[in-house]
Amino acid sequence: TCSGTVRMKNRRNVISITDFGGVGDGRTLNTKAFRAAIYWIQHLNRKGGTLLYIPNGVWLTESFNLTSHMTLFLAKDAVLKATQDTDNWPLISPLPSYGRGRERPGGRYISFIHGDGIRDVIITGENGTIDGQGDVWWNMWRQGTLKFTRPNLLELVNSKDILISNVILKNSPFWNIHPVYCSNVVMRFLTILAPYDSPNTDGIDPDSSSDVCIEDSYIATGDDLVAVKSGWDEYGIAFGRPSFGITIRRITGSTPFAGIAIGSEASGGVENVYAEHINILNSGIGIHIKTNTGRGGTIKNITVSDVYMDKVRKGIKISGNVGDHPDNGYNPNALPIVDGITIKDVWGMNVEQAGSMQGIKNSPFTRICLSNVKLFGGMMWQCGDISGAALQVKPSPCSELISSHA
Repeated sequence: TCSGTVRMKNRRNVISITDFGGVGDGRTLNTKAFRAAIYWIQHLNRKGGTLLYIPNGVWLTESFNLTSHMTLFLAKDAVLKATQDTDNWPLISPLPSYGRGRERPGGRYISFIHGDGIRDVIITGENGTIDGQGDVWWNMWRQGTLKFTRPNLLELVNSKDILISNVILKNSPFWNIHPVYCSNVVMRFLTILAPYDSPNTDGIDPDSSSDVCIEDSYIATGDDLVAVKSGWDEYGIAFGRPSFGITIRRITGSTPFAGIAIGSEASGGVENVYAEHINILNSGIGIHIKTNTGRGGTIKNITVSDVYMDKVRKGIKISGNVGDHPDNGYNPNALPIVDGITIKDVWGMNVEQAGSMQGIKNSPFTRICLSNVKLFGGMMWQCGDISGAALQVKPSPCSELISSHA
């Protein structure tokens, strides 16, 4: 386990949202109560921090910001529910490593639960629920009426020493959990849910972050279950903050897209990622390393092992032509480097295509190593502009990989 990076704290100072006038009837808007409670935690600054207790009930609220040295604790039957009033949703500046909102130019809607520059924060409970009520946002996306990029359910920026555990996150308007420019982040014992057709509802997206631990969780969403990122094209290159030291263990889930993904926004670089004991069911792609011409950045030292797949369209995909660009200012000569990808001990049933591995002509992907990979059920491999090795791979591996197979 890597969860010891950030440990659970038993904070002696406890307040309840009801102390600040909160009403959990599912109709009363509790924004003032949440903001007042967190203001109190921030300015009283009690030694050891303070726990904000959310009792059983449905607590409707607009977005709110967390503060340092606090625990947000959801009781078993507590539901923290986002308002669907999109007209009054606050806007914030784009992330510097993206240069604009991910979906639309300009700013972006703030996440439902947000934190910037905070430390020593715990979000936990007795498997209470954080519900983003995202269907109104998904419909705006489908109808093409979005003015700005949709809000994440939970985003932490420039923060460290974060623990998120034992909660259910559902119906995010956009990405579910987005730690960006963060360090020492532990996420475990989570259930993350969104409809199979909900757009861009990634489960967990560590972004330009380091020392991140993701463990023991179930994720079923409309996009990648876990996607490691580090900025978008020329903005990510200029910002230059990689993601590294990412550990992903014991994740089970389903998605029309990828189970474990690297990219496609990886312009600051991604390195030293280790994923193991992953179960991917009823999904589009099992493992997906994705980048594009103009991205720049280096993706290296990625290891994925002990993976089980069932009913997956494509087992493994490594691609150099995935993802769009923020604007016309990207450098088409900024070629990504992909080197040192190890995928081992993979067993797949009902896999329509074993996989495809397509590098970039002027920047071939190197040291792509497959070991003990058995994928049953369909088409063979497709490869180009890659090199590496394959050992005990079925169906027979690409000719570009020096192979020995049983």
